[in-house]
Amino acid sequence: MNAKLKVTPFKKVLIANRGEIALRVIRTLKEMNIKSVAIYSEADRNSLHVRMADEAVCIGAAPSPMSYLNIDAVVTAAKMTGADAVHPGYGFLSENADFAEAVTKAGITFIGPTAQAISMLGVKSTAREIAVKGGVPITPGSDGVVGKNFREVARKIGFPIMIKASLGGGGKGMRACLEEKDLERMMKTAQAEAKANFGDDRVYFEKLVLNPRHIEVQVAADNYGNAIAFAERDCSMQRRHQKLVEESPSPFVDAATRHKLQEAAVKLVKAAKYRGVGTVEFLMAQNKEFYFMEVNTRLQVEHPVTEAVCGYDLVKMQIRIAQGEPLCIGQKEAAVIRCHAIEHRINAEDSDKNFTPCPGTIEEWIPAGGLGVRVDSHMYTGYTIPSYYDSLIAKLILTAPDREKLLQRSRRALGEFKVGGVKTTIPFHQKIVNNPDFVAGKMDTGLIERMLAAEQKQDEGKK
Repeated sequence: MNAKLKVTPFKKVLIANRGEIALRVIRTLKEMNIKSVAIYSEADRNSLHVRMADEAVCIGAAPSPMSYLNIDAVVTAAKMTGADAVHPGYGFLSENADFAEAVTKAGITFIGPTAQAISMLGVKSTAREIAVKGGVPITPGSDGVVGKNFREVARKIGFPIMIKASLGGGGKGMRACLEEKDLERMMKTAQAEAKANFGDDRVYFEKLVLNPRHIEVQVAADNYGNAIAFAERDCSMQRRHQKLVEESPSPFVDAATRHKLQEAAVKLVKAAKYRGVGTVEFLMAQNKEFYFMEVNTRLQVEHPVTEAVCGYDLVKMQIRIAQGEPLCIGQKEAAVIRCHAIEHRINAEDSDKNFTPCPGTIEEWIPAGGLGVRVDSHMYTGYTIPSYYDSLIAKLILTAPDREKLLQRSRRALGEFKVGGVKTTIPFHQKIVNNPDFVAGKMDTGLIERMLAAEQKQDEGKK
């Protein structure tokens, strides 16, 4: 091994998360012979990740601010159990620079990028500036946050524009403004939402790309200047900026465009001196021109799609990088596409009632199985879904040699996946895989909304 390498193997890792992703990390830790520590709120006492971990610590009451978002409680649990490192999962504190800093100050390794990188890339306007310096294409927009001259800035970009919160994600603090007459009203709405969700009302403008695709590239970078990018994921099937279906490779992206996407993603992470696993997100126009949107400085919900296509365990890669190991593969290996893969996010929601969350007790749990089927979930018969957290209950990941066979497998697997006691989005996913535009690979970020509008119109016609 290179004498310059400083590798410190972990003996025990605390997972600063819950549910499906905590269980996902525990499984990899077991394969690496690393002890795992689960944290849980009072509402999660019977969660599967608590049972599967080597140790478990209750860190507070059910509401997130009193448990999973309580930095002091999480760091105290890590110190108390003698954890060498903390894996943040996704959501909660995973992109919180203060949390990464607090973990590091406690003498514990944060499995992810540095607090500085999280801070820089977490502010979208700053991330755009890094992209420009790295030679990565961005959508025309404001140079950083907008101030009192917002009308002048908007006119210079040209309508339609997208108003975006400088901090945060998940579609919060975002508003599409098609005409100037709506600008002031949309600005106030976006700022109020940003303030309420992220404690910061700063916004910036981007040119609105009509009927775009949401394309993202999984990246990994070590401590020695090496960075790689995997095949893209198409995340265009989303509702209100929340993804429902992701697949890789995209049916829209050709080999030449894929190479450009990967080059751009690597340029960006190198410009940011990024370390760890992350995702660079792009908007892609109908002419295949693409523009940088943002960086997610953590593991994505949809990471299994990339794992299926590339054949590598991304959680294991995260841990090895955090231990000080160099990347185990180069760009040539990362670029290999082994199959076609898709992920269906199964939520405890009633899609017939505007996707209303449906917490409750699982009375029947029969997940899909068979060749090319993976189910990541923390559910079991008798488990009660708390009302305090995200409604995701399972990820159905499917693989096949090509897209046509993959859609056949999706239909079969969704048909045999049975959940009793609560409503789920399985029926809506069945509609997606039978939608003519989706089957033809002609999706964009507005397809699901068009599907819902068509359903509503049809229902109204029956009355």
